[in-house]
Amino acid sequence: MKKKVLLKRIFMPIGILSLALLLVYCGSSKETISISDQEKELFNEEQGDTIKIVNEATEYEILIIEPGFNTWLNSIARPEGYYSQSFLENRNRLMVLEWNQRVIQPGLYNPNLYELQINYQRNIDYGYEVNYKLYNYFIYFQRKYNQRLGPFLPRI
Repeated sequence: MKKKVLLKRIFMPIGILSLALLLVYCGSSKETISISDQEKELFNEEQGDTIKIVNEATEYEILIIEPGFNTWLNSIARPEGYYSQSFLENRNRLMVLEWNQRVIQPGLYNPNLYELQINYQRNIDYGYEVNYKLYNYFIYFQRKYNQRLGPFLPRI
């Protein structure tokens, strides 16, 4: 009988502590992002912007057709040179992986948002411009459509 009482005294505090940590963790992950009025206007734009991202050396090309993105990139996004190429590559790898997972699960994720997979390989140097524009498109996309493509908040 004493063993059961002793075990209860040990496991109850551990269980309560675990539950408290779980609640704190879950509650803190609901951070929201602040979107300015200028950004909201760009999100509501209906005229199509087309951005073509090309790296001649790797023969890699991305075509982004998204109303408001070009203006957002030039007016709201951090300027070229703000992030290092390795930072952009690391973030892009994570977000491409999540993006591609969503493309192959149209029952779980909106197939109108996630239409085509992105072929982004870690052993290819796509250059700064490709990584910069792809990263910023992911930030724009997450902010506009209230999506989350990884563990990081899509901040500017």
